[in-house]
Formats: sequence, C-alpha cells, structure tokens
Amino acid sequence: MAQARTNPWLVLVVLTSGFFMILLDTTIVNVAIPAMSAGLNTTLDQILWVLNAYILTYAVLLITAGRLGDLYGQRNLFAIGLFIFTVASALCGFSQNANELIAARILQGIGGAVLTPQTLAIITTLFPPERRGAAFGIWGGVAGLATIAGPTVGGAIVTYISWQWIFFVNVPIGIVALIATFAIIPDLRSGRRHGWDVFGIVLSTAGLFSIVFGLIEGQRYNWGEIGSYGVTIPEVIIAGAAFIALFLVWERFQAEPLVPLSLFRDRNFAVANWVAAAISFGMLSLFLPIVIYLQSVRGFSALTAGLTLAPMSLTSMFTAPFAGRYADKVGAKYILTTGISLFTVGFVWITYVAGPDSTWINFLAPAIVAGAGMGMTFAPMTTVAMRNISPQMSGAASGILNTTRQLGAAIGSAVVGALLQNHLATTLHDQAVSHAGALPEAFRAQFVAAFSSVSSNGFQIGTGQNGAKLPAGLPPAVQHQISLLA
Repeated sequence: MAQARTNPWLVLVVLTSGFFMILLDTTIVNVAIPAMSAGLNTTLDQILWVLNAYILTYAVLLITAGRLGDLYGQRNLFAIGLFIFTVASALCGFSQNANELIAARILQGIGGAVLTPQTLAIITTLFPPERRGAAFGIWGGVAGLATIAGPTVGGAIVTYISWQWIFFVNVPIGIVALIATFAIIPDLRSGRRHGWDVFGIVLSTAGLFSIVFGLIEGQRYNWGEIGSYGVTIPEVIIAGAAFIALFLVWERFQAEPLVPLSLFRDRNFAVANWVAAAISFGMLSLFLPIVIYLQSVRGFSALTAGLTLAPMSLTSMFTAPFAGRYADKVGAKYILTTGISLFTVGFVWITYVAGPDSTWINFLAPAIVAGAGMGMTFAPMTTVAMRNISPQMSGAASGILNTTRQLGAAIGSAVVGALLQNHLATTLHDQAVSHAGALPEAFRAQFVAAFSSVSSNGFQIGTGQNGAKLPAGLPPAVQHQISLLA
C-alpha cells in the first residue's frame, strides 16, 4: 500500500499549507473592508457579504465534503478543494465589482469546505495512534496561527501593497501545494463503489444554511423581518432546526448515511464536539470586543491591532505541538483543562489591563498566557474526538467536528454582536437625550430619533455606506450643530 512508503510528516506539511490558507481567509478580509469598499465603489451591505458569503458557504458544506472524502478518497477531495480555492482566489483579486467578488468568495468557500475535513481524516489514517497527538498539535497550531494572523497579515498587505494581494498571495502557495498533493499524499480510497445520499445532502445543506444565515444576518435585521420577504430571522433559524431534525431521522434508515450516527455512540467524540462548539463560542465572544476596543477605543490601526495580538498567535503556534505530544503521554483531558484555564486567565488579564491609555506593552504578557492556553486546547480536543474513529469514518467525523466549531463561532459572534448592539443603542439614545437641549426645540425629537437608529444602521459617513441619514429639511445651521454634537 502507498501509505507504507509515505512519510506522514511530509504529508502533514502539505495538509497544513492548504489548511492555513483556508483559515487565514476567514479573518484576513476583515481589515480590507474599507479599501475594498472604496476600490469597488460599493455599499456597506454588499461589502459585508464579501465576508458572509465565504463563511456561510464554508460552514454549510463541511459535513457533506467530509463524507464525500470517505466515499471517494480524501486525497482526491483535498486536491479538488485546493484547486477550487486557488482559482477562486485569483478570481477574487481580478474582481471589478462587488457582485463578482461575492461570487468568487462563494467559490472560495466551496473550495475551503471541500479541503478542510480531509486534513484531519488523512492525519487519522496515516499517523499511528501514539503519534496522532503530535500531528494534531501541529494542525492545531496552524489553525490558531492562521485565525489570529489574518488581521496582521491583511493589515500589512493592504497598507503596503493593495487589497487584491490578500487573495493573489494564495495562488502560488496553492499551485505548489497542489503539485505536492499528488507527489506526496497517497491515494487512500477504499476501492469499492458507494452511493450518494442526495436527500440527506439537501436536508443538511438547507438546515445548516438556514441556521448559519440566521446567526450571521440576525443583527443586521434586528432579529426581525428580513426585508420585504415576510419572513423573520427566528423563523429562518427554527426552519433550519426542523430541517436538521428531519435530516437526523432520515439518516437513521440509510445504508450509507451522510452522517453515520454511530459516531456519536463514542463518548469521546460526542463530548469533544460539545467542547469544540463551546471553545469556539468563547473565543469569538472574547476576540470581537477586544478587536473593537483596540481599534475604536485606543485608535489602533488594523495592522497595529493585529501586531498587538500577534504574541498570542505565535505562542499558540509553538505550544500546540508540545501539547499534542504530551496529550498522547499524560492524557488529553488534563492538557485540555489546563489550556482552557490558561486561556481564560489570559483574557481576564487582558480585560483588566485594557484602559483608555493602554499601550501594546500592557497586552504582551496576558496575550502570551492566552496564546499558551489556546495552543493547549485545539490539539488535545482533536485527539480526544478522533481517538476511536476508524479511517473509513474519519472524513465524516472531521466534517462534523469542523461544523460544530463553525456553529459555535457563529453563535458566539451573534450573541456578542447583539449585546454590543443593545449597549450601543442604549448609550447613543441616552447621549442624544442629554445633548438635545443644545438644539432648537423643534429639532430635538428628530435628533434623538436619528441617533437611536444608528445602532441599527449607522450614519452615512463615507463612500459606500448606506446607513441612517440625517433628517431631511434641516436648516444648514442646525445640521452644523448636529455634526458638532455627534
């Protein structure tokens, strides 16, 4: 078998190269939004879909892609995903308008979803149990590095080159990785024909799409009606949950199910999925306010904010391989518990030192502690989840694990976004009421109403934004006074 002649560590290099690109693109685009908006002369709603189209497509297709890897070969699916992602990256860079960019980002999401679950599946198949922890540690280190390095790398590229190059940089990496895929990674197909669970794919896709769409777009629509469609965000999420419930019932009676429910009979796998969702929820819940604080309160540029958090990603990258190795020796649950504790201590420390005059040096030590904790979290969690999974089920298991991580992150982002939005609405309303006395009485109510709407839509300030405007018909003197108060 080709597997016996393969150096699994070389395979791991190829796998993590592709995986790094995929995860990097989930965060690298954030810092390029102003540049893309100006360069493409687009609206804020359109440019936000440049972010959401990728995340939505990526999260929805992970389970399907993972199972397809089991059925048709993980190397083949990895190569297909890598090819799609590389071509889509070039198309993103060449996009001339927002619609072209959104379409290319959807294609990127498809490529990323096809590639990602194959990485864990191939590691599970090629590495013996006693070495999987170390391999998962490197995999987890790359995951942590890519997630946090995105704003730093993106900020540098946008600042010194152009926003197009956050996509073009993927092309040479993708080409080299694609060549290496066929040269190094063995063909791991089982050799027998399989059928397609088409109805299962439809149900799971519809369910995950509805849930993730609702979580991503809930804040935008104030968790109410979606435009003029007569459907509310809660109804979309409930419909998604119903699709998933129907999907699970359907899967029980399939000879070759998309999601083998027998996987959840393994207690380690079932618990690890809950832990994965909780960790992703917690990390997104903490990262989002910190990034907003650094850029909005401290006035850091995107690059400076990214560099401030860079010690966290670097520490995570160096800690993860050791955590994975020792997870094999002393037990993954002990390393995982220590990692979660350190991450919590680090972020509590960050909130303690975060003040109106804090500099990057104040965040150095707590960022290192949090990074060490993060590095000690992903590898043991993955080791626990995949420990008892057979190679024939590794793709499906990997797809499920990555999907639960994405759902946890989406829920965390939605919850924090809703809390921040509610806090912003209350604060702006109170501030508007306190300052309205400086205006003529006839315009005070309009002033308060305009500021209250900012929490939902934002003022129209700058190219491409389409938020709330100042009330029409205001005298120039009053408009000037409002601008001073704002």
